[in-house]
Amino acid sequence: MRTIAIMNQKGGVGKTTTSVNLAAGLARAGRRVCLIDLDPQAHASIHLGVEATGTVDTIYQVFAGARTLEQVRQMVTSNLWVAPADLDLAATEVELVDAPGREYVLRNALQAAAAEEKFDYVVMDCPPSLSVLTINALSAATEVFIPLQPHFFALQGLSKLFETTALVTRRLNRQLRVSGIVLCLYETGTRLAADVTDDLMRFLEASDPQAPWAHARVFDSRIRRNIKLAEAPSFGQSIFDYDGSSAGAKDYGSLVDEVLAAEAGLTAPEQREAA
Repeated sequence: MRTIAIMNQKGGVGKTTTSVNLAAGLARAGRRVCLIDLDPQAHASIHLGVEATGTVDTIYQVFAGARTLEQVRQMVTSNLWVAPADLDLAATEVELVDAPGREYVLRNALQAAAAEEKFDYVVMDCPPSLSVLTINALSAATEVFIPLQPHFFALQGLSKLFETTALVTRRLNRQLRVSGIVLCLYETGTRLAADVTDDLMRFLEASDPQAPWAHARVFDSRIRRNIKLAEAPSFGQSIFDYDGSSAGAKDYGSLVDEVLAAEAGLTAPEQREAA
């Protein structure tokens, strides 16, 4: 099972869009996927048509110890389950402040769930902050994907993200690695996007080989600006269900191919040919 935290402390960079469409694309490829919404805004849940109102169980109840992960997750399409969030999730920061082992609540829940039902992928949509929820995700994950908008200030903030993963690796989760960077809201044909991408590649090449991000790859797939990606959440659908012929569906489809190719050490074209 690959456990992937989708993380960026900056909002508006395509984090939730990437979480949802990566999970949906992997499910369409036949993988069993559980998407865990860790953002109190619940945008990933809403994106897939799940609104936690009334009697709907949420991931908050897992953190509160009232439910197991198996009890709160629900199937939304073939091969795809979501553990939804709601605004109550924001209370975990206060409620867990003095709790022993508070960084491992989600890890323990995932380990217990794995004994009941096997998934090929767990994808976690982290909130845009370094909160106890993000720390739980990083403590439970083996991989981090960072959605990044190719702008100068976004690149500056990347060093802080790397510092966070290094801290978690040293103190909480020795298995954690930054394995991929997804360039989102990409504007093809602009010099700025190309220059920032080149700077990012040089930075990674010059990194300490022992750093958690030393072997991170910048995915070849570029997620271009696409109005269909912005429209899909209002219909409660992934981009593949909303408009499978759109540029957004093609871009995320290519990203899914790259992620799947890593399973067998193939390139994305080889993965498509094998499929």
